[in-house]
Amino acid sequence: MIDHRPFASLGHADHGWLRAAHHFSFSSYHDPDRMGWGALRVWNDDEIAPDSGFPAHPHRDMEIITYVRSGAISHRDSLGNEGRTEAGQVQVMSAGTGIVHSEANLESETTTLFQIWIMPERRGHAPSWGTRPFPVEARDSHLVTLASGVAGDEDALKINAEARVKAATIKRGETITWRLEHGWSGYAVLASGAIRLGDLPLKPRDGAAIRDEELLTITAEENSEIVVVETAS
Repeated sequence: MIDHRPFASLGHADHGWLRAAHHFSFSSYHDPDRMGWGALRVWNDDEIAPDSGFPAHPHRDMEIITYVRSGAISHRDSLGNEGRTEAGQVQVMSAGTGIVHSEANLESETTTLFQIWIMPERRGHAPSWGTRPFPVEARDSHLVTLASGVAGDEDALKINAEARVKAATIKRGETITWRLEHGWSGYAVLASGAIRLGDLPLKPRDGAAIRDEELLTITAEENSEIVVVETAS
């Protein structure tokens, strides 16, 4: 089963400094049919204006992955971590028992990113933060695991959830495969380009919720970038 979530159908909010699209219920957007997908709870598509951002605020018991599409985001938290994550890079924050953080666009251009929240497999983990560059060329023509809580995914940033975040860049005319473990669900968002997910065409920033599918083909009709989440529940 593949449920198409066109970009126009998402929850949209314009706060001036922040333009956001919500794949799932979030803040003032509520849709009882879009409360999450497995352990995936939030997928926000954010555009953050220059010299603005999210002031310090708390989280707990959530795995928060930020995938920067363009520009950069600067992080600061109550653990003393500071860092700048730029386009093509990923940061992970495990909120655990509690953390306060801020995320700012200190650049001269708009920053675009996906903010992905995954529920941990249990409450009470120690909070942590980390970032790592994953060269875009390493994702050519196949899905690369960027963040994972699955044993064996040693090259990925660690999250405290039985889930994976993957990404791929696909050249026009190429086809790659996406294999889901038996019983797992998936959610895909096209960052750019145009693809066919199986027989379903996806346009930029469309989402697709997948269940009871173990092998999917992804064919690029233009040079494309796709991000996916896989969860065991």
